Amino acid sequence: MTTFALIGAGPGLGLASARRFAAAGHSVALISRSIENLNGLTAELARDGIEAGGFAADVLDIESLTAALYAAGATLGPVEILQYSPVPRADFMRPVLDTGADDLDAPLAFSVKGPTTAVNAVLPGMRELGRGTLLFVNGSSAVRPNPNVAGTSIAFAAESAYARMLHDTLAPENIHAAQLIVPGAIRPDAEHSSPDALAQRLYDMHTGRDGFRHYSEPLPD
Repeated sequence: MTTFALIGAGPGLGLASARRFAAAGHSVALISRSIENLNGLTAELARDGIEAGGFAADVLDIESLTAALYAAGATLGPVEILQYSPVPRADFMRPVLDTGADDLDAPLAFSVKGPTTAVNAVLPGMRELGRGTLLFVNGSSAVRPNPNVAGTSIAFAAESAYARMLHDTLAPENIHAAQLIVPGAIRPDAEHSSPDALAQRLYDMHTGRDGFRHYSEPLPD
């Protein structure tokens, strides 16, 4: 059995993604900062008969994130699918003219160093398997910079560049990197951007392996 590793586990998209990939036969590794959050999510999945493990790590802490992913692979099986979708902190979203150089340190660590750390941790196992999928989830500021949320606009653009380079470089090794852009809020009543709809879209990106950038719905004008 191979593992679906989710960075940014929560009760919305994270839980829906865990259920969708578990339904396809993967064990589930949930990664977030809070042990209490992880215990609640793994217990909920266990009630549905889903094998899941929780591994505490902060994406801003390279050592803890690396250790969590190594532990996930050792405990549950090699990571075949990685989903990077932690929710940015509110203080990343300042207007551009109120954003100083130091204000970009945490957003860039969150959206560039975090994904790089995660990929470097799981890539050797994917190469041994001969296959793998790297899924990145971002808001619309990744492709349409918004001066009201400068930190995420800059950091998401950098994350997009990194993910695109992975897509181009790893394709010959049967390792697929793809990005899902979610233009609006993730809501249970949204036709295309509900947690369940997005989880299915991510699963389809994993199996379809078609192109790099996907949109849950068109960007508003």
